Amino acid sequence: MKSFSNLVLILILGMTSFSCQSQNQSSSLKNKSMEKNKIKEKVGHAYGHTNANDKKKKVLMIASNPSVSKQTGWPIGCWAAELTHPYKEFTEAGLEVTIASLKGGKIEFDGYSDPRDASGYSASDIISMGFINSPNLMTLTETTKKLSKVNPHDYDAIFLVGGQAPMYTFKNNKELMTFFANFYETGKPTAAVCHSTTILTDTKLSNGKLLVEGKKWTGFANSEEDFADQAVGQKIQPYRIEDNAKKLSNTHFIVQPAFTPYAIQDGNLITGQQQNSGTVAAQLVIEALIEK
Repeated sequence: MKSFSNLVLILILGMTSFSCQSQNQSSSLKNKSMEKNKIKEKVGHAYGHTNANDKKKKVLMIASNPSVSKQTGWPIGCWAAELTHPYKEFTEAGLEVTIASLKGGKIEFDGYSDPRDASGYSASDIISMGFINSPNLMTLTETTKKLSKVNPHDYDAIFLVGGQAPMYTFKNNKELMTFFANFYETGKPTAAVCHSTTILTDTKLSNGKLLVEGKKWTGFANSEEDFADQAVGQKIQPYRIEDNAKKLSNTHFIVQPAFTPYAIQDGNLITGQQQNSGTVAAQLVIEALIEK
């Protein structure tokens, strides 16, 4: 009898073990099935849908007037995507945008940034292509407001547009650096992207300290300059922002791998790394305005 009881016990334990294994396998298959059919939802920001009586917030975009590169001899200007992509973000968020330049009047896009350019470098930039093919929008680039005529108190944020020309026209430009520093000291969102960040290595606050002292910020990286130089077979820029930033003490210049869309906000200073970063930098500006 004892041996029969032991046999029954062994069989019961075996069946229980098999049942548990079956349940575990069934549970595992069920979990895998659920993972496979996992539902994802994403709700975007309904930025533009505001009360009709709400006062629109205003953004001033500052771009460079045309110039000529002393390195290459090319006609240079602002980078299309650094104006058009943020402009799209701002206007879709219900913001009112004014485009200004140091001299006022017409601004032009760098050749390589124009999606119509024979190089094909920016051929996939359909946002800039749409902007260029809109007569109303292109009128804004032909009638920019002169910076000296701008009342900064009329604006809730400023956004400096990069490109090749700012490396000449923005560098050591006292009018622009003073405007940028004064606006920053109001506590409002103050942004710069790509090569326009060249002003940050020299811009000082009213207390005489560098604006970027103790700050984390970004701008066009050496890895990106290397890529551009190799692509055209010559040195394009007269100097490099990352090199100049590294010469400064008590500031933190941060870059991501080449051409990664990247922007950083430190207080009310917002900076974007290069031409692919205009959208994310603009989004940080919008978020900062919403929080105010």
